[in-house]
Order: sequence, then structure tokens, then C-alpha cells
Amino acid sequence: MFQNRIIILLLVFLPLFSSKVFSQEKFPSKKEITEMTKEATSLMKNEKYEKSLIKSRIALKYSIAIKDDNLIATCYNTIAANFDELAEFEKAFFYYQKGILYANRTNNDLLKNWLNNNLGNIYCFDKKEYEKGITYYKKSLEYSTKIRDSAEIVFTKLNITWAYFDIGNFSEGLPYLKFINKYHTKYGDKSSYGVVNMLNGMYYNHINEPQKADSFFKKAIQLDILENEKSDLSFAYQEYSKYLLKNGNYKKAYENLDLYNTISAEINNEEKLKKVNVAGINLQLDEYKREIDNIETKYKTKEQILLEKQSKNKRISIIIISILLLVIILFYFFFQNSRLKEKNKLKDVQSKIQQNIINASISGQEIERKKIAAFLHDNISALLSSAGLHLSVFSAVNKTESEEISKTKKILNEAHDKVRDLSHQLLPSLLARFGLFYALNDLCEKNSNSSINFEYSSKTEINTRYNEDFEMKMYFIITELLNNIIKHSNAKNAFVSIEERNKSLFIHVRDNGKGFDTNEYKTIEGFGLNQIKARVNNINGEITIQSKIKSGTSIHIYVPISYKE
Repeated sequence: MFQNRIIILLLVFLPLFSSKVFSQEKFPSKKEITEMTKEATSLMKNEKYEKSLIKSRIALKYSIAIKDDNLIATCYNTIAANFDELAEFEKAFFYYQKGILYANRTNNDLLKNWLNNNLGNIYCFDKKEYEKGITYYKKSLEYSTKIRDSAEIVFTKLNITWAYFDIGNFSEGLPYLKFINKYHTKYGDKSSYGVVNMLNGMYYNHINEPQKADSFFKKAIQLDILENEKSDLSFAYQEYSKYLLKNGNYKKAYENLDLYNTISAEINNEEKLKKVNVAGINLQLDEYKREIDNIETKYKTKEQILLEKQSKNKRISIIIISILLLVIILFYFFFQNSRLKEKNKLKDVQSKIQQNIINASISGQEIERKKIAAFLHDNISALLSSAGLHLSVFSAVNKTESEEISKTKKILNEAHDKVRDLSHQLLPSLLARFGLFYALNDLCEKNSNSSINFEYSSKTEINTRYNEDFEMKMYFIITELLNNIIKHSNAKNAFVSIEERNKSLFIHVRDNGKGFDTNEYKTIEGFGLNQIKARVNNINGEITIQSKIKSGTSIHIYVPISYKE
């Protein structure tokens, strides 16, 4: 008892002169500090909690002084484990959390495994926050798997199974139970055999196999009694009483529940006795906690402050460099965007020039067509007709007709017919006399034959007339579309539809031919698709070409109408 009082006095007065001692004392080596932590752990296992706490506190002080995260985390784990044994779970929880903070800075996966497992125990068995507890258990399992510690893997999976079964989630816990049943004999701890049997009893009780459940529960109780595992035995009695109650054996259920209460009371008395034995430390726990926190701040040396400043300056430098890089990148994109805009402007100008050239060429062709057609019809055709008439008069007056005159008349008639046909090709007479709709109907009939049939339809009155130039342009656009179908499509049927709507013409030309890839067609000699597009654009129209290989072609043209003045 006298020894305990001396230890308590040391805990009380040590903070008063610790700062002077720290400044003068020579720190032990890392090896010596490690031995201190091992000694603290050994003292705890022998239930000498006061001595273990003092030893671990001194080891913690030196560990922080030499800035060894591994030793700091180990000391915190030992301190927490002492409080865990003393049933001071909140304090244990506090130091486990501090321990895991430092452990995560190290490569000590075994220590991370212990700390995560211990936090899982507190969440599940003390705080009853099973989801968080299972999360920590699974982290622990990751580390034990990483270091290939089979015993720790089995132990952690046992805890996970227990946690899932406690909340009735047997489907999630079952895979872990199967693993434990398979490997516990080889890698498991002898003291946990009773828990394994209890968990099997819980599972078979859940799936309503009472004989197996009863056998496992009885075996669990026997093993826990044999190993003197009071805590596990109390849980076994509790779960067995639940099983018996479920199966209607109320007397025996009450007996086992009574045994559970008796053992739980014994455990509580033992924990109280432990606390009585360390009553002095319990009175100074808050002071102890403050002292440990002070240790961490005292050893924040000038070197650490300098390192923090360097880290801060490094972050500032990174931010400045990042901003400069961002400015450079933005400037580069701005420059590239400006160049792209200039290129696009130049392309637009070139496109407009090219469009104007095409428009001028198309307009010139149409004017020349009209002039040549008029010249052929009004002059050459008239002269040929006049020559033929004079020859006929000459033959009638002389009442004779030589073979030469007869041949000459045939040649003149043939020339007249050819000139007339050429004139009609350049400017169809139906188009000039009756308008666009008559001419298109006639065009479809003329182009239809045994190889291909052109079907024409229009909802617009056939006598409707527009501006002469507009009709001529539309006629030759559709003519070239039909020529393309005849030359290139291998179609059997084609359809031409024309309709006036809202002062615009809607033309639809389609065929059932071989089709083509619209992304790859090229300008061809004469009036290819590109030149047809140019013609449509020349009269402020729009053209849409839809085609797939082996699926035919469909062309839609929308053009604002130019009416007669």
C-alpha cells in the first residue's frame, strides 16, 4: 500500500518539475525506449496496471522526444490497453485513437492491425455501434492479411462473425464463420474454442436446427469452463438461454440466464476490485491525460517549427508555380484560339470567294444556255426552215425535183430537228410555255424505261408559274439529280415529289439504288453533288443528303420561291 502511495505522489508531482528535467536529461537510445515499452506491456499482462501506465508514460515521453512514430503509437496502444483492462472504455478509446493516428504514419502493419481490432472491440462490445466496429475489424483484417499472420486473420474474422451475429445479420457473418471452422484448429487460439462453438450454436439456432445448436452451445460452455474464460462463458450462457427460450424450455432457459447474471456480477466485481487497487491513478486520470498532451507540445522543437515553415513555404511555392503554369496554359490556349479564329475567318473569306465564283459560273452558264437556245430557235432554226421553204417553192415552180434537191431538203429537215432538240435541251419548250410542274412531269416520263421508273407527284396546281429564271434553275437542279440516279445508283425505282408551302418549294428525290457514304463523296466533272449544292446555295436554299451503302439515297431541297414580277 505504501508503494502505491509513492507511485501516486510521483504522478502528481512529476508534471511540476518535468520541464526542467527534460531540458537537462540525456534521452535514452531507441533500443532502451523499446525495452521500456516491452516492459510496460509485460506489466500490463501481469495485471500490474499502475506500474505499466507509469512505464508506458515515461516511454511515451522519450518516444516523442526522439520523434519515433512507431514507438509513440506503441506507447499509446499500451496505455489504452491498460484502461481497457480497467474497464475505462472511454479513456481506452481516446488513447487507441491517438495511437492509430501515429501508427498510420508508419509501416508497422502489425501494430495497425492491433489498434484497428481494439477500436472494433470498443465500438461493438462497449458502444454497441456495430457498423463502425465492423469497419475497424475489416481494416484490421486488411493489415493481418497483408502481413500474412494466419492467427490474427482467424482472430479478426472471429470478431467480425460475432459482430454480425449479434445484430442478426447471419448471411454476412456466415462466410467468416465457415473460414473459422476450417482454419481455427490450425491457427486459432485455444482460449477462443468456446467462442467458436457458441457462434456455431447461434447460427444453427438461427436456421432452426435445434439438435446441432444445442450440441454447440453445450460444448462452448464446457470449453469456457475448462479454460476459465469467464467473459466468454457469460456470453455462452446468455446465448444458450435465448436458444432454450426459443424452443420452449423455459426452466432451463432461466437457469442459464441466472448463471449468466451470476458470472456477469463476478466480472463486474473483479473490475471494481481492479479499480480499487488503482484508486490513486483513477483520481489523477485527467491530470495524467493533460500531462501526456503536454508532452506532445513540449517537444515541438525549433527544428519542427522550421520544418513546418519549410512545408508552408513549399506549399506557397507550389501554389505560385501552379498559378504561373495555369497562366501560361491559358495564354497558350488564348493564342491558339486567336490563330484558329483568324484561320476560320480566312477560310470563310476563301469560301465566300469560291462560292461567288461558282455562283457566277452557274449564272453565266444559265444565261449562255438561254442565249444559245434563243439563238438556235429564233435564228438558226428559222433560217433552216426558210431554206427548206425556198427549196420547196423552187421544186413546185419548176415542177421537177432532182435527187440532189430531195437530199438537201432531208438534210435541212434533219438539221432543223437537231437544232430544235438541242434548243429544247438547253431550254425546254414545255418549261418556257407551261412552267416548272409540266416540265418536271414530262422529264420523269421521258427518263422512265424498262430499267428504271421515275414516279412524279405534286400537291401544287400544275399551272402554277414562277419567275422564269427561278423555274429554269430549279428544273436543271432536278434534271442533274435524275441524271445522277440514272448514271450511278443502279436503282429500279425513283421518286420525285415537289410541293409549295409557305412561299417555299420542298423537293424530295429518292431512289432504291446502291447508295454511298456521304462522308466520302467527291466533286465530279459536270454537275456533281457539290455543284448541285452550290446551285441550291446560289438561290438561298438548303439541301440535305441522306444515304447509306445498299440502302438507297434520299435528297431534300428547301428553296424560297421567286415569283413573277
